[in-house]
Amino acid sequence: MKRGCLVSLIIFVVIILIGAGGTLYYLKAKEDVGLATYTTESPTVDNIVLKTVATGSVQPRKEVQIKPQISGIVNEIFLEAGDTIKEGDLIARVKVIPDMVSMSNAENRLERARISRDNAAMDYERNLELFEKGVISRADFQQFEIAKRQAGEEMNAAEDNLAIIREGVAKRSGSGTSLTLIRSTIGGMVLDVPVKEGNSVIEANNFNDGTTIASIADMEDLIFLGKVDESEVEKLSLGMDLILTIGAIQSKKYDAKLEYIAPKGVAENGAIQFEIKAAVRLDKADFIRAGYSANADIVLERKDSVLTISETLVQYDDEQKAFVEVATGENTYERRDVKLGLSDGLRVEVLGGIVADDKIKMWSQPIYE
Repeated sequence: MKRGCLVSLIIFVVIILIGAGGTLYYLKAKEDVGLATYTTESPTVDNIVLKTVATGSVQPRKEVQIKPQISGIVNEIFLEAGDTIKEGDLIARVKVIPDMVSMSNAENRLERARISRDNAAMDYERNLELFEKGVISRADFQQFEIAKRQAGEEMNAAEDNLAIIREGVAKRSGSGTSLTLIRSTIGGMVLDVPVKEGNSVIEANNFNDGTTIASIADMEDLIFLGKVDESEVEKLSLGMDLILTIGAIQSKKYDAKLEYIAPKGVAENGAIQFEIKAAVRLDKADFIRAGYSANADIVLERKDSVLTISETLVQYDDEQKAFVEVATGENTYERRDVKLGLSDGLRVEVLGGIVADDKIKMWSQPIYE
C-alpha cells in the first residue's frame, strides 16, 4: 500500500516539473523574439477624383412615333427596323375601310349639291337672256352668277368629301397628299415597326392615341437618362462632366455633360430619386443602341497631380486631428500632424505636414526580427 502511494507521488512530481519546464521555455523564447518592425510607404503624386454613381440607360433625345391620320388596314410597308430615312420618306400605305354611315352621309351631301348646282345653272341661263335683252340690271343678274359659282364649289367639296372617305385623298389633291400614305415627320433611324401588312390601324384623334406605325429617332443625338439619390442631388450642378460605362460595351467609356436635374423627386423603394439627363458625346464611328443600360460616374470634384497618401496611413487622435507616423531612423517614428484635402475614399490629398520623401508607417502586420 505504501509502495503504491510512493509511485503516485513520484508521477505527480514529474508532471509538476515538466509543466514548470515548459513555462520557463515559453518565457525564454518570448524574451528572444526581436523587436517588431513596420513597412513604410511614401506619398505619391496622383489624381484625386471624387465622384458619385447614377444608374440609368442611354436613350435618343428625339424619338417620334408615327401614327396614321386615317383608319384602315396596312396595305404595304416600305421599310424595316434599322433603316435610315429622311424627313418625308414613305413608311407605309393604308387601305381605307370606309364607315358606312359616313359614306352614306357623304353620298347624300353630294346628291343635294348636284341638285343645287343644276338649279343654280337653270336660274343663271334664264336670267342671262333677260340681262342680254336689258330687262334686268347688271346688279340683279350678278346674284344669279354668284349663286351658280357657289353651287359649283359646294359640288366640288361634296365630291372631295366622298373621295376622302372612300379612298383617303381628295380628287383635287395630288397623290403625295393622300392620307393613305404614311410618311416620316423626322429624319433618323427606324427603331421599331410594330405593325405588319394586314394589320388594322386607328387614326390619332381626341379620344385615342392611334396605332403606332413606326418609331423613328435621331441616333446621333443621345442622352443618358438616370436617377440619383436625394443625398447626392445637391452636389450636382448643370455642366458637370459624366463618365458613362455601358453594360454592353465594356471596352470603352463615353463622356457626357449634365444638362438637366429634375426639380421634383420620386419615391422608389423607400428612397427619393431625382431624374437627371446628360448629353452623350459620340465620335462619328460610334454607334450605341437605344435602351442600353449604363452607369454614370459623376465627377463632383477633381484634383490633378497632387501629393497623396493612402487613407489607411492616416490616424486620428481624441480631438479628431489627423496625423501620420513618419520614420526618423531605424525602427523609430515620430508623429506629424497633416492637413488633408480631397479624398476619394482610397487616397487623400495632403496639403501640408509631410513631403514626398517621407516614409510613413503602415499599420499592417508587423515583422519581427
